[in-house]
Amino acid sequence: MRDTNRTSSSATLREPARRLPGRPADARRTVRRAVAEGCRAHALSCGTDAMADALLVTSELTTNALLHGGGITGFDVDVDSGGVRVSVSDRSDELPVAAAPVDESGRFRPGGRGWPIVCRLARDVRVAELPCGGKRITAVVPLS
Repeated sequence: MRDTNRTSSSATLREPARRLPGRPADARRTVRRAVAEGCRAHALSCGTDAMADALLVTSELTTNALLHGGGITGFDVDVDSGGVRVSVSDRSDELPVAAAPVDESGRFRPGGRGWPIVCRLARDVRVAELPCGGKRITAVVPLS
């Protein structure tokens, strides 16, 4: 099923559906709120490092969708005892790659570090093709 223009969170079921985040800052705000509420609801001890990791993963996934994926077509965040699950969908069928830090001439390249950051901070990362084109990347970041 293709994602719709809604953001959901199992930790914030009382909230009405929201529009897709247009910027990474909007997505971070949604994740920060969902994690804070989820940690209270599930009696988790969520430290500042865990929150920072979740926010960084969110930033990288949404930035990559905007820069390389043709825009954000879906965004979900769920919090449970296993951690925070952030899913970002975009229009591109291209799989994410880590660019080498230097080019063939030995010059440092800008960018290309986001995907390795996501893979390092998340306990589980999955990339799924969407039936109508594009992909959905889901990363689970531990909270404890």
